[in-house]
Amino acid sequence: MSSSGETAHPGPGRVRWRRFAVIMLPAMVLAGVLITLTAQSVLAVSFSISGTPFTVTANSLYGRGFEQLTVLDRSVISDLPGNNNQIVLEDDAIRSATISHLCLSVRVAGVNMIITAGDGSSAATGSDLQVDADRLSGNASFSHINIGQDASTVTEVPGVTGAAGGFAMQADTVSIDNLREHAYATTAGTFTLPGFGLHFGGSCP
Repeated sequence: MSSSGETAHPGPGRVRWRRFAVIMLPAMVLAGVLITLTAQSVLAVSFSISGTPFTVTANSLYGRGFEQLTVLDRSVISDLPGNNNQIVLEDDAIRSATISHLCLSVRVAGVNMIITAGDGSSAATGSDLQVDADRLSGNASFSHINIGQDASTVTEVPGVTGAAGGFAMQADTVSIDNLREHAYATTAGTFTLPGFGLHFGGSCP
């Protein structure tokens, strides 16, 4: 038996529900706001996720204005590989994008939070989209592509350039089928998500 001054610790397999609620509440509030705004078409959704790796999949992506730069991410969490908590990533930037059957999976409080959009007649769309990732796969095609361009001279996405002498590529358009990306940060000037859905558990295709 414990004395009156001691705090009982939960046994194996038990959940600290108060701590779980504190962690989950901000994510649930954010999800509710996104769902409400998107459903009411009040504004396009603008968001940023960073520090936690997540997976993005899509049946297809078509973009106008594409750049790919190498970046050094200093904000990744401490148990990820890299020197002094740094990791080299590719910054994929698209001026305007149309995305079919978008799915985003991110780990929150030990549970996968799944966000889906663009599954119906209308695709998801984004502007000034940037994704910092360490893995990208799919069936890709480009128009008027320039590989090995100086990163400081790319022009396809306004305001997005790299360091002078850095390696970069750019193209007028990009098309990727069966897209799968493992990313650490994403930002968008705007993101419109028709058919927005959110649930916990499971995974993206």
